[in-house]
Amino acid sequence: MDAPVWERFADVVLAADAVVCRVVQGVPPRDFAGLYVGDDEVDALLATLPGLDGPSPERVAPVRARLDPHVAAARAALHAWVRTGDDDLARACRYAGVRGVAAEVLAVLLAVDLHPQRQRLLAYVQDSVQLPRPTLAWVARVLGDDGVRALAPRGPLVRAGLVVVGAEGAWATRMCGVAPRVAWAARGDDALDPDVPAGTRALPAPPEGAQAAGAGRGGGRRAPRPPGDRPPGAGALLLVHGADPESRRQAAASVLRGAGLLVTPLPTSGEAWDALVREATLRSVALVVEVDGRLTPDDTERLDRSPHLALVLASARELPLDCLPARPWREVHVRDGEADDADWQARTGSPAPAGVRLTREQLRLVAGADAGASGRAGAGGVVAGVRRLAGGHLDGVAARVHARRGWDDLVLPVAPTDQLRDLVARYRQRRTVFGTWGFPAVPSAGVVALFAGPSGTGKTLAAEVVAADLGLDLYKVDLSAVVSKYIGETEKNLERVFSAAASGDMVLFFDEADALFGKRTDVSSSHDRYANIEVAYLLQRLEVFDGLVVLATNLQGNIDDAFWRRIAVSVTFASPDEAERRRIWERVFPSAAPVEDVDLDLLARRFKVTGGVIRNAALGAAFAAADEGAGITMGRVVRALQRELVKLGHLSVVDPVDEPAGGPVVRAGG
Repeated sequence: MDAPVWERFADVVLAADAVVCRVVQGVPPRDFAGLYVGDDEVDALLATLPGLDGPSPERVAPVRARLDPHVAAARAALHAWVRTGDDDLARACRYAGVRGVAAEVLAVLLAVDLHPQRQRLLAYVQDSVQLPRPTLAWVARVLGDDGVRALAPRGPLVRAGLVVVGAEGAWATRMCGVAPRVAWAARGDDALDPDVPAGTRALPAPPEGAQAAGAGRGGGRRAPRPPGDRPPGAGALLLVHGADPESRRQAAASVLRGAGLLVTPLPTSGEAWDALVREATLRSVALVVEVDGRLTPDDTERLDRSPHLALVLASARELPLDCLPARPWREVHVRDGEADDADWQARTGSPAPAGVRLTREQLRLVAGADAGASGRAGAGGVVAGVRRLAGGHLDGVAARVHARRGWDDLVLPVAPTDQLRDLVARYRQRRTVFGTWGFPAVPSAGVVALFAGPSGTGKTLAAEVVAADLGLDLYKVDLSAVVSKYIGETEKNLERVFSAAASGDMVLFFDEADALFGKRTDVSSSHDRYANIEVAYLLQRLEVFDGLVVLATNLQGNIDDAFWRRIAVSVTFASPDEAERRRIWERVFPSAAPVEDVDLDLLARRFKVTGGVIRNAALGAAFAAADEGAGITMGRVVRALQRELVKLGHLSVVDPVDEPAGGPVVRAGG
């Protein structure tokens, strides 16, 4: 197998220099070279110093005449390879602007680093076993001043991170070599540089003919480019902001059509920056940096050092102008981050499951976690992944309620039932109304509902039914874990709740919501001021939340007026009438329960209680019957109901007129 062009060039240059040193200058190979200087060497060393006579032209000319044609041929072949080569290293040279003498320097440094025999040869021509790699003085002597300039701090080899120049010792004896990642790349290894930030992803260019919207989504071979071309957008700066990270990446891929991407979080060290620039250069791809906040002056300076890169700065919000690199830029704002059917097809091979709404970033995460040998995730696995993605962030601040009950389990009058169905329709059809039909989603596409009514009237059950109909998980926010006495902690905990809810489609349920969403008061103390700040924060957070939030309260009048303009659906829950209580009594006993002589009509007529009380009374009677090994009788139901009424603060007396055979009937008294 023929050696690469750059390797053949290096061998010719090294061999020519060795011949000149040995034949013309009379430098013999010797043991312990460079470890001492003998008397017989002083004259020879003096003759080589600038300004003094070196080897005579008569001695040099014949040797050069024999060697120059070989060096010239190797140099021409190297320069042609840089211009037209279709391998990754040639593309990297063109991308970084490494051409001419700079390419010659890179070829020699890489060849020397790859083979110990060449290192021994360098030690000979530099007359020191301590200098097995090319020094700056050797580069200046053999490849000229242009070669040294290529190794300067702003030279093309150093700014692209391809070459490392030693920082110790005198300038002339500082050794130069390629970065380890360059040597691995020359050996065919395609692994990411170990110094790049954690979470960095290399995304190849889309296959030829692929749509721009799917750029960088998966594997596939790079779309071929003419050999002389640099990557699309090379030297330019693209600002992409808004939506989620995956949507921003897709927007960048659409603009930089045909370019591969190296996607990374913002580096936190100089080594990480160097590794990223080097990795993007070796792969000939655009560097996409996700910025959370703003760039520091050091970040900006690092990017200014690499003007050859196709650079994308992606952020949720617009970056300040004063932190941008000094280069021309264009801007793209991504407004919609929701995954559409094309995204689902690309990731899973099937349309989006009913009721599942994800951003492109969420879809990428859950699909990647569930992908099997085919590289595509199943829709069912994605749904499970969504639950895991969101639930893990909500542990400790919210409890997941398994939504298993449906509309048949909900006993309400016609009006509130219709309002709940309207709530489901409003959330389910948001994509059609705000997307297909073009209605403005102001202030957001999210839906906020208020459930108001006495305790036990079905507010929590209604939230569960809504979640089950939409196919979503219901998370009940734990106020004790959210509300803090420390200033600012409540807002941090709420931000955690809303951020987690945004990472997975779910229903957020705030019970006793007036504790958080209560009316703001006149400021008479610092406590009042910070309480008002919490309410203002909640209002702002609801303004931009795209999910479904249900606020439940026993005291509707305590909700701050500012929240009413954000509430899309308000449902009032009242205590059930006799017919509704009868239906609740019917449904509270499962078909397998041993119910014997329970008079449901009498219970519904005589006791004006809520569904929550009815359920607790039925459970109490069931446990009593199970403990006694008997059936659920009227007497046991009445006694359980009596305990529930006493618990609620009602007096109870025995009514002998209506006492059935199974025991006394209890009547609620004042």
